[in-house]
Amino acid sequence: FLGSDVDVDVYLLANEEAIKGRQQIFSQNYKIAKAVAVQIKGQKYADAQKSLLEMSENFTEVLDYFPEDSKTGFDTEALPSIWENTDEFTTLMQKASYDLTVLAKKLDNPSGDLRALQKELMWDNCSACHDKFRAEH
Repeated sequence: FLGSDVDVDVYLLANEEAIKGRQQIFSQNYKIAKAVAVQIKGQKYADAQKSLLEMSENFTEVLDYFPEDSKTGFDTEALPSIWENTDEFTTLMQKASYDLTVLAKKLDNPSGDLRALQKELMWDNCSACHDKFRAEH
């Protein structure tokens, strides 16, 4: 019996770490995204680039936080569609990561409607994921 209790505790810990880990990463990315908008508006492009690259890395890292056993519990807002459409979810996270590097590169020589560019290369990826893979809150 002791072994089964230990196994359950390890399972719950792993489940909790995965869910809380991804929640932390997404929360951090949201805070960074808001900061990026302010940085670009204030023409602090180097700061925005650094922030965008941090977000990009986070989108790659977060893929490790969706193991099969982390579908429920700990106030997760992740929908089952993540595990039902793993390839699509992974592709979206990779696209978000890549688009942020593109936006960062465009800030080397900023021109045009930077707000529209942020929407296309940053916020639209957030919306695409939330629309299909996150429960409404």
